[in-house]
Amino acid sequence: MDWNLRSCSRAGHVTYAPTEEQYRARLEATTPLGDAWRCLRCGSYVLGDPAGAGPADDAPVLLRGKALRSAFVLRFLAIERFVRGLLILLLGAAILQFKSSQVSVRQLFEKDLSAAKPLFDQLGWNATDSGLIHSIEKALNAKGSTLNLVAAFLLFYGVLQLIEGVGLWLLKRWGEYFAVVATSLFLPLEIYELSEKVTLLRLGAFLLNVAAVLYLLLSKRLFGLRGGYHAYEAQMHEASLLEVEQSAAGV
Repeated sequence: MDWNLRSCSRAGHVTYAPTEEQYRARLEATTPLGDAWRCLRCGSYVLGDPAGAGPADDAPVLLRGKALRSAFVLRFLAIERFVRGLLILLLGAAILQFKSSQVSVRQLFEKDLSAAKPLFDQLGWNATDSGLIHSIEKALNAKGSTLNLVAAFLLFYGVLQLIEGVGLWLLKRWGEYFAVVATSLFLPLEIYELSEKVTLLRLGAFLLNVAAVLYLLLSKRLFGLRGGYHAYEAQMHEASLLEVEQSAAGV
């Protein structure tokens, strides 16, 4: 897939007229229908006046090539954060709803369990020793304050996930910092869960979060790594000139 052409089909072409003659002459073409300018992203010629003009150093920095793939990774992580955040918020709301009807649910559960006990006996299943039954009973017997604390934690965590997702989807630098800090804070909890029981879901989520933190730290040069913010800005500034050079060369 040509990611550059795909992006232009959705967001439109980006043309630019550099003041440097060596670049300008290679980006401009004369046609019977008028002047055309080469798109800095996909390389296609577009009829009409350029969208911008000025020194090549001031050319717009586009999501092209490596930067475009980086944006795809960040938005993939953003979607995962959106889904996780919504699920966690729903779970927190469900716990609050459960708390308000806890007594009636307990009564219904105890009534149904007593009615089903003869059937369980015929099947040879001892319901009183069932781990599932014990888990349900433990939840039903939980204090209201405990349920409030669990619900508050889940709602807080869900909101964090949504904020993280927004920052990553918009490709904002604050979102990258927020994602690293928020994800790192909950890594110890994920390690604790893995120490209790290793499941594919828990292991997959943990590895994804570790990979996301490392990727953001190194590729975005956060917290002073690999030269920090100034090195990142210099890299982006050089990318603007590279866009013009590559487009002028027909790369």
